[in-house]
Amino acid sequence: MSRMEEEYLNSSVVMKGDYPYFINAISDGNPPVTKELMDEFVDRVLEKTDIDCDVILAPEAMAIQYATALTVRTGVPFQIIRKRKQGLPGEIVFDQSTGYSKSQMYINFLKSGTRVVIVDDVLSTGGTMRAIVNELRRNGIIVEKAIIVLNKSNDAQSLAKELGIELVTLLDVAVKDGKPVLRD
Repeated sequence: MSRMEEEYLNSSVVMKGDYPYFINAISDGNPPVTKELMDEFVDRVLEKTDIDCDVILAPEAMAIQYATALTVRTGVPFQIIRKRKQGLPGEIVFDQSTGYSKSQMYINFLKSGTRVVIVDDVLSTGGTMRAIVNELRRNGIIVEKAIIVLNKSNDAQSLAKELGIELVTLLDVAVKDGKPVLRD
């Protein structure tokens, strides 16, 4: 069993309303994130796909560690999609919705024609990914693909088709009877 699989299977699960929210180093940084876990993440990504883009984009907060690891290994710079306004000229602002929250997100310093790869820790409802991809495209930014560490969605490939992107998932996961499980 891989470190990533073991880490996910040892998740704590708490309910946020009707939404089972899992807590682990992969998606929450608790317990601590190890070098070995990050090395495995990058190895898995580079086995499945290439990072051919101008910028790796990471939604705040837990995708930042993954973008950092990819940048260190590939040399492709990363940028953060923020949860708070910075107020810079040309700031892109959009709404996003997850299985348990709604908020605004903010992107700066991207120009029309920039090629990006999005990396995120969890895909569940697809709300965040849909909002990011649609807003980037409205601003002329080219979304090459998205990389998801933990895919909780039962229909990730339909989302990929809807958005017209390659969607690379590393672990397909679920919560059954309050326990984390891996899906085939």
